[in-house]
Amino acid sequence: MRDLRFLFKTHYGISRALVIGIDEYQTASPLSYAVSDAVAIKELLVSSLGFSELEVTTLTNEAATRQAILRAFLRFANEDIGLDDRLIVFFAGHGHTRTGSRGEIGYLVPHDADLADFSTLIRWDELTRNADLIRAKHVLFIMDACYGGLALVRTTAAGTTRFLKDMMLRTSRQVLTAGKADEVVSDSGGPIPNHSVFTGHLLEALQGKAATPDGVLTASAVMSYVYAKVASDQNSHQTPHYGHVDGDGDMLLLAPGLGELEQSDTKDIDRLISIPFADPSVEIDSTELKVKRVKTLLASESGTIELHDMLSAEVRRFLAVTSEDTFAFSGQYSLPEFVSRLERYEAAVQDVALLLACVSHWGRLSHLATLQKCVARSSDRLDSIGGLTVWLALRWYPLLIELYCSGIAAVDARRFDSLAAIFGTHLPSSDSQRMPDTFVGAASMAILELNRSTVLNQIPGHERNYTPLSDYLLKVLQPRLDDALFLGKNYETAFDVFEVYFSLCAVDDRLINGKSAWGPIGRFGWKQRHDNSPFERVLKEAKVQRGEWMPLKAGLFGGDIERFDNAADHLAQLLGDLRWW
Repeated sequence: MRDLRFLFKTHYGISRALVIGIDEYQTASPLSYAVSDAVAIKELLVSSLGFSELEVTTLTNEAATRQAILRAFLRFANEDIGLDDRLIVFFAGHGHTRTGSRGEIGYLVPHDADLADFSTLIRWDELTRNADLIRAKHVLFIMDACYGGLALVRTTAAGTTRFLKDMMLRTSRQVLTAGKADEVVSDSGGPIPNHSVFTGHLLEALQGKAATPDGVLTASAVMSYVYAKVASDQNSHQTPHYGHVDGDGDMLLLAPGLGELEQSDTKDIDRLISIPFADPSVEIDSTELKVKRVKTLLASESGTIELHDMLSAEVRRFLAVTSEDTFAFSGQYSLPEFVSRLERYEAAVQDVALLLACVSHWGRLSHLATLQKCVARSSDRLDSIGGLTVWLALRWYPLLIELYCSGIAAVDARRFDSLAAIFGTHLPSSDSQRMPDTFVGAASMAILELNRSTVLNQIPGHERNYTPLSDYLLKVLQPRLDDALFLGKNYETAFDVFEVYFSLCAVDDRLINGKSAWGPIGRFGWKQRHDNSPFERVLKEAKVQRGEWMPLKAGLFGGDIERFDNAADHLAQLLGDLRWW
């Protein structure tokens, strides 16, 4: 049998929809906003998502009988439906669940249903089975109703990446429901007046809140967004259910730039997109319990995969709580907002930063790939978008906390292999034509950008400091790192020496890329006037040990002592030009 991917095109033919909303029932209790939900969905499909009004069938109240719903749905099984068509089925109304000998069975309740007579209901899997008759490559069921009996084969979670064109060449049958069997749908109280909680968040997702920064909106992103929003809504008593019942494609609701990708006949210029993150999942464990768990996994020979999954979940949570919904990039600057953002970023990154510090301090070589992956994925929100320059630059602040925590931990344990892995991590870029930046290079440029904005000199209590960010981080990070790593009085030494390595490696990174020498100067800069300063201690150790120096053997400076000497000479000149004393 021929692979259907060779038959599909990378665009849609006709976009079709069946939209159902039922407030008034013959025997079931009435609802308030199901019809309003259905009307709003239809209007949005037509006005914003490329659906023709002629291809949207709407059934409300007495028109939404069992026979009418099934007839309208099975019309899509006709031969005139194209392989490249897409279909959305939206239902707002009552759901019902019955427990059978093999588990729960979910039903939709049409207008003329009698809940005592199951022959008058629409069995949910009757729709999914009949979806096999529909030729359209992508079918999305959205059910603002609660019921059980869903058999989902897979879920595409937030943070997952997929190739844009490839999703158009794979079939999908996707489902999003408002809740499960034992839950009650909130028919009002959502983010948009006169709509249910579920449909209110759904409308916001479809209006763009679930889109990527460059405007790509997928069904999986919408489902992930709605799941997170509804589950955490204070007016909600339900948890949505979503995933695939068949296939591994993904319906594209909006895809700016897809046409440009289609036009290349001689080479594949597909691009990766990532499903955006919505709100954070509910915190289950305290920071202390997470740190304890990571230490246990690091000590176990068989804990590598579980450690990877745990850290990945923490990175996903971090990305969720630092979304643009929480940290808007527009709006005017104010000192209270700046201070608030510092504190909120610190709270958001605390757990993942401490867990990465544990890996950096105690991890084995086999753990370094996971360390690098988590650092790289933490930067997923750094793609350039519009906004106030200072707020855009401040997106780097939580990543700098990650860098400092893991770097200080590595220096304290003399784990220069961990330090080399962190500094050398390549950060992903949405621009496939550009070489990826190393973490050390990108982080140093982020500090330079923050320095240029002069915003760091507005950190309360540090207005007159030469190195306000460094001095501030010294105090902020100490209690957290001491609780996790028990650094004691060695903390300040490890902090200063880390900053020396950070600056040296940043200078080296720029020099090997043909750029002028520059590196961030931390507290060690003003300590240079003292004997046995942090910078001088590092130089002395390197001078004595030369090729046997541990940082070189771990891969810093490419393992080349001459590269180190060159970077050190340039940094010494930068320090001499400071005139801080």
